[in-house]
Amino acid sequence: MDQEPNVESVSYEEEPRAESGGAMRKVLLVVGVLYVAASLYLLFETRSSLEKAQQQQAATEAQVKALADRVTATRSELKADSQALAEQIGMTQKDLASRAAALQRQQREAESRLSAETKQQLSSVTGEVAGVKTDVGNVKTDVAATKADLESAKAKLERAIGDLGIQSGLIAHTRDELEILKHRGDRNYYEFNLAKNSKSATPVGTISLQLKKTDPKKGRYTLNVLADDRTIEKKDRNLNEPIQFYSGRDRQLYEIVVFTIDKDKVAGYLSTPKGSPTPIETGRN
Repeated sequence: MDQEPNVESVSYEEEPRAESGGAMRKVLLVVGVLYVAASLYLLFETRSSLEKAQQQQAATEAQVKALADRVTATRSELKADSQALAEQIGMTQKDLASRAAALQRQQREAESRLSAETKQQLSSVTGEVAGVKTDVGNVKTDVAATKADLESAKAKLERAIGDLGIQSGLIAHTRDELEILKHRGDRNYYEFNLAKNSKSATPVGTISLQLKKTDPKKGRYTLNVLADDRTIEKKDRNLNEPIQFYSGRDRQLYEIVVFTIDKDKVAGYLSTPKGSPTPIETGRN
């Protein structure tokens, strides 16, 4: 016998299938909505990006156009500057050529002037050299004459015996002869000029002298010698007569010679041995 179909079992199988189909439709619906939303978002973003790209392209084109304009302006300026520079270079070359010609002309003038001045200076120097040669010849003549005068003066120097009866050294009769004695270096010499009736004695070397009387007609004089804390009167002494006395701790021989006698004054010198005391301030020697 055939068995009858089970109705309950069939109804239970169809219900899960119906539920499964509904869920699938919902899923598909959600996916569709999401797809549409995503598409709309993508479309919006694409449109926005496209607008931004168009704006950037427009800005870029504007910048390119501005840059092209600047390039064109720069080329124009460079062309103008090049023309101006070329004109300046042309003028500079002309100026340089003119300046060079002027410098060459000045150099030639300077060389000509220097040559003339050099010739003039050479002529002047030649004349001066000739004058110097003449002066040298005159100097030689003067030196020869001076030597002759010295030899003559040396010949006039003589020895004498002093008032103490002692042989004196060479006696000078003039200031020139005194200079010769000084240069010999045998003794110390102190030149003096004494005025008559002076209230105080005149220091001469390490002693002092005081003139008391003069007699130009007879060539005599009287003076006081102040030495070693004592006064010695030398009365009526003759012109060019060595007045001798001893002075100092070692009792060395000093000599006084008067070679000029006037009414109120006399002139002469004091002679002392080498190594004798010397004054701190000697005055005229």
